[in-house]
This record gives sequence, C-alpha cells and structure tokens, in this order.
Amino acid sequence: MPTSYLSFPQTNYFSKLICDYLDQKQELKPFYNRFPHLENFADQLKEKKESFTQENRKVLSSVLQRQYQGFQTSSATIANITALEDEDTFTVVTGHQLNLFTGPLYFLYKIVSTINLCKELQQQHPNNCFVPVYWMASEDHDFEEINFFNFNGKKFQWQGPGTNQQGGMVGAYPTEGLDCVLELFSSELGKGIQAQALVDLFHNAYIEHDNLADATRYIVNQLFSEQGLVILDASDKALKRLFIPHMRQELFESTSQNTVEETISELNNVDSSYKIQVNPRAINLFYLQTGKRERIIETENGFGVNNTDIIWSHQELEEHLTNYPERFSPNVMTRPLYQEVILPNLCYIGGGGEIAYWLELKGFFDSQKVPFPMLLLRNSALIISEKQSNKLEKLNISDKQLFLDKNSFINSKIREISNIDIDFSKQKKHLTEQFQEMYKIAEQTDKTFLGAVKAQEIKQLRGLDRLEKRLLKAQKKKLSDQVLRLTALQNELFPNGSLQERTDNFSNLYVQYGPLFIKLLLEELDPLRAEFVLIRI
Repeated sequence: MPTSYLSFPQTNYFSKLICDYLDQKQELKPFYNRFPHLENFADQLKEKKESFTQENRKVLSSVLQRQYQGFQTSSATIANITALEDEDTFTVVTGHQLNLFTGPLYFLYKIVSTINLCKELQQQHPNNCFVPVYWMASEDHDFEEINFFNFNGKKFQWQGPGTNQQGGMVGAYPTEGLDCVLELFSSELGKGIQAQALVDLFHNAYIEHDNLADATRYIVNQLFSEQGLVILDASDKALKRLFIPHMRQELFESTSQNTVEETISELNNVDSSYKIQVNPRAINLFYLQTGKRERIIETENGFGVNNTDIIWSHQELEEHLTNYPERFSPNVMTRPLYQEVILPNLCYIGGGGEIAYWLELKGFFDSQKVPFPMLLLRNSALIISEKQSNKLEKLNISDKQLFLDKNSFINSKIREISNIDIDFSKQKKHLTEQFQEMYKIAEQTDKTFLGAVKAQEIKQLRGLDRLEKRLLKAQKKKLSDQVLRLTALQNELFPNGSLQERTDNFSNLYVQYGPLFIKLLLEELDPLRAEFVLIRI
C-alpha cells in the first residue's frame, strides 16, 4: 500500500491547542506572526533581512567555522556555513536535546522536516539560500531525560560520568561509561552489515569523542551532512555576547515574565482547556559553572545563584555579564529569543509541546523588537513494515481504527467481525423515546414523579450498558485468537501504548533498512502537509 495520511485530530495524540493552531483558529492569530504557508515566507524573509545585521552574520559564520575545525563534513555543509555571511541567506531551525544515540525516532523527523522545508523554499525563492540548522541543546542539564534509548523493546541506559561531573550542562559531560552501553547494544543488534554500521556509528561517536556535544555532532553529521545540515552549539562566548542587551533586560527588568504572563492569561481567555506548557520566573537565566547550572535569583541585597554562595550587587552582576556572557544560560523562556537574535531565521520546526510554548512568546518578542519566526509542527509518522501492512490488510484494519485506544480498537473490531451485532445504540434510543412519553404522563398527573421517571430511565440505560459490555466480553473470549492477533499487531506499532516515534530509536529501523530508511524519510515527509503520515516500507 502507498503512503497514507490522517488528520492530527484523528490520531487522538495531539492537544486541542495544536489542533486549533493547525486549523488556524481565528482567536489564536494574535499569538503568532505568520502561519507557515509557502506563500507567507516572502514577507517573513523581508522582515528578517531588515532586522538581522551583517555583524551578526560574520560572528555566526566565524563561530561555526571554528566549531567545524578538524571535523570532517560534506562540501554542502561547508558551503552553507560560508553562505551565512551573505545577506540573502536564511535559516530554518529545529532544536533538540542531546539524547543518547538520538533518542526517540521523532528526532530524525524534526531534522528531515527542516531539510525538506529548505528545499521547498529554495525552489520558491531561487535567488536566496536556505540553510537547515540543528540547534544542539548542549546547555540543558536534565540528564535523566536524555541518558537512554529503546531498541527491540529494551532500554539501553547510560549511568553517566562520575557524580562529581554531573549537574552542569550536558554537552560538556565526558563520554566515559558508554563503552558498557555499546557492549550491550552490540550483543542485541546481532550480526549483519547494518548492525555493524550502527556499532561503528556508536563507537566512533561516543568512544572516539570526549564529550556528549561532540559525540552528538558526529552522529547527526554522519546521518545528514550530505543534505547540507549545519549543527550549532550556541554555548559560545562570541554568540552570547550578541545576546548581552537582552540578558541585561532579563536580569534587571523581568521582561519575559511580564509579557509572557500576560500572554498566558490571554490564551486562557481563548480556551481555558489549553494546557500551559511553561510558566516564566522573575529571571529566566541560569548561571553556568563546572558541574553546575543553577538559576539566577534576586535577593534582598542584590542577586545570587541558587544553591551556591555566589552573590552580586547590581553593578557587579552587570560587569560580570559584560566580561563573562558565556556563563549565562537562557532557559526555556529565553532560549527561543536567543536563537532568533543570533540566527537569520525564518521558521522554527518543533513538536506539539514546543509549538505550544512558543505561542506564549509572541508578546515577549514584540517587546524585544525581534521578528517572531513562523512556527511549523514537525512531521509525525508511523513506519509500517511490509509484513505488518499485510497483516493490517488481512485483518481489515483501517488507519483510523489503528489509532484508537486499545479497548476501543478491540471493541470496534469485535463488533465488525462478530456474527452478532453487539451495539445497543438503537435499543438505547428506543428506550429514551419511550421515556419521553412517561415524562409527559408524569407532567400531566403529578410532577413529583418526574424524578422517579428520570431515575428509572438512568437505571435501565445503565442496565443496557452493562449488558452490552458483558456480551462484548463474552464475544472477545469466543474470538480470543482474533483478539490476540489484533492486540499483538497494535502493540508492535504502538509500543507501550504510545506513538512509535516517541518510543523507538531509529536503530530499530536502520538495522533492517540501513541508509534507505533516511532516504525514504527525505522522500516521504512533506513539512507543509499538516497531516500524520503512515509510511509503508
């Protein structure tokens, strides 16, 4: 079967806020700049060009050239780094944590979405150059979120370096101890050309490089450098220096908190069911030391660093920021602004949770006079093997049924394949109609009986519900072989009851298909087609 699509709401895995955003709900338009339609990029390009300075371009290109020194990459990537000095070159960015061996599958989908959007923009605007950028979250410190990946249903976890080396930015973590993970992973992979390719990739990344940032750069470069992907580690003093004016405002004026709290209130007014992803603090910057990344806080006597003895007066903090900007680290609230200050960026590509918190930031960007990028939901996909596809066809499972929760899925199929109709909807409707007559009689005789009639109606409807469930349970037992096959297939495609892309590592598919898997993603994922993709392979 060919590639097929489902709307995001049909999958039942995406929030109401994201579905409303994709539907371009009128009430959400104040929370973003331009919706990512291809025809809207011309205005975004013009706005960014007018605001992004040549000085910033030179700094960015210089930093990237330095980061890639001694690092073997493609001519396409080198050309893109050089092109960033030109005023007609722009970026499309995705960012992600430094997950062990790339973490969940969707990490690859983010990058492929970014690469493919640049290709579409290049066709639309041939006089410009568009550079796909992967922003490494090297300053993150949530080690427990990134220290594992899943292969063949097993969790491969890194304990990390010694405890005295943990707690600071993860990009600086030494890769010690990953030889043990490689040994276990290698034994699980088995033999074969693709298995050996994965072993070599892991070894060359984590055993041959000293820290997590360099190891991650190596892996992503190996997978995507031929597509011209540029990998940026923004924990650089020269880049941080460009951000000093905004960090100064954040420290002394609480700029993000004031604007973001107002935006959150406005979002709640649009729909109180929207889940707020991030709440701002008074100061949304961390302070970096060896082995530490702690919040900067305001104290009675000035400023300090949480869980340390560090204190500054207002003047001392300002001088420290000027002299050591690399020690100041944006958090989730201010990192997006940092990104847009140092990059000639048009669009950010992220998952549902990321897009949701970006929608909190439009007012903050406006206050800083920085163009707000277009926000594009990354591609989401379910990869279905030929064997699994044949099973789906044999069992007559539709795409929509496949995405139901387990009970609804089984019940739906049992009703479908059963030789009896275990659906009491008609009976419930008939019963409700009968009770309407009883309400009329009670109304005409004694209104005090209305409550009794209502109680009886509820009782009988509940009785039908219970009977329906009991009959379904009996029929499931009778059709246990079919139930087992259905359950096993859904569990294969939705490990642990979650989307495949949020659980499995790319190695699950790469060990079978090798580089053809990456090629398939580049061919099948259309970043501007706002639908969930089911890829038969």
